[in-house]
Amino acid sequence: MIQKDIDTSILSGTERSSPNNVAVLPYSSGTTGLPKGVRLSHRNIITNCLQMCQTPPLWIVRPATSEMQDVVLGVLPFFHVYGLTSILISSLYFGAKIVTLPQFKPDVYLSTLVKYKATVLYMVPPLIQFLGAHPKVMSNHFETVRFVTSGAGPIGQSDAQRVLDKGSHIHFIQGYGLTETSPLVSVLQRGNINLNSSGIPVPNTYVKVVNTDTGVNVGQGVVGELCVKGPQVMLGYHNNPSATAATIDSDGWLHTGDMGYYDKHSHLFVVDRLKELIKVKGFQVAPAELEEILRRHPAVGDVAVIGLPHEKSGEVPKAFIVPKDSKLTADEVKNFMADKVSEYKRLEGGVQFVPSIPKNSAGKILRRKLKEMYCK
Repeated sequence: MIQKDIDTSILSGTERSSPNNVAVLPYSSGTTGLPKGVRLSHRNIITNCLQMCQTPPLWIVRPATSEMQDVVLGVLPFFHVYGLTSILISSLYFGAKIVTLPQFKPDVYLSTLVKYKATVLYMVPPLIQFLGAHPKVMSNHFETVRFVTSGAGPIGQSDAQRVLDKGSHIHFIQGYGLTETSPLVSVLQRGNINLNSSGIPVPNTYVKVVNTDTGVNVGQGVVGELCVKGPQVMLGYHNNPSATAATIDSDGWLHTGDMGYYDKHSHLFVVDRLKELIKVKGFQVAPAELEEILRRHPAVGDVAVIGLPHEKSGEVPKAFIVPKDSKLTADEVKNFMADKVSEYKRLEGGVQFVPSIPKNSAGKILRRKLKEMYCK
């Protein structure tokens, strides 16, 4: 029964929503600049969900039956589009059980994983690194886990392999996407052992790789900017037409600002953010590559690399490290890197030890904040 004294005047003049109306307004990560409101429609979100859920080779969560139901740990924030679309909506679409955690605490996470017999783990690179490197994480924690999925940033082969060493039966899946694409663009198919690949584009999605100076398409194996076209591409940025025009060109291609390449099997490989690349003597150095190598050092707990201005080289890499061992020295770190990278990729900007690396709620390194904190 409807109460007659309820004031419904606020609804007057409201039009019925259409598939192209804005459904959610998540904000871009702001890792290299100020966050921007991303206008995603009902069609954007539902289409992106179906692009994965209606394609069996891409299934991570399985359709629930009377005898089987996947259990997903929901530790990533649902206000982030990765958490909203890829975890919350897609898991509910298949009838999975989602066990939510208000925040990531190592002991709570591990005990919850075992208690609820989780089968699917949606992760970000820092959590992948935790699972692979933390001494408390043992093989028994992964007894019921079928899939470990990584998104929101590139992950190195060695980081992924450390997780698989603790659970050889696990399928490791890496996906690629961004807030502006609702978020999924591509995902690695089951059984692919090229763990640092982001897989193939999801259905009805076009991806091209272009030269950042000329805009011309580049060939197989050549690094360039990834551009995306598909029904999951955003309507635009909220109250920011100039930023929208700079991101989506007249042909409908979204210029992601991410650098990557594709191989002969059309698998995508994401290198790093265009704005985060360090330009040393004309060469482009990806911070993520150096960070992945530095994490192999047993005394490195966490790390971030940025570029510093340099009179002769243009820029040089500098590493910020959270040490596991207080005896670790800058020279030891530099020597560790020296024979593993080309000369122009060495840490000529130095090594600085810090108590923590600033990150956003999705685990992305806030390099802009890192520069504000330590490079004034």
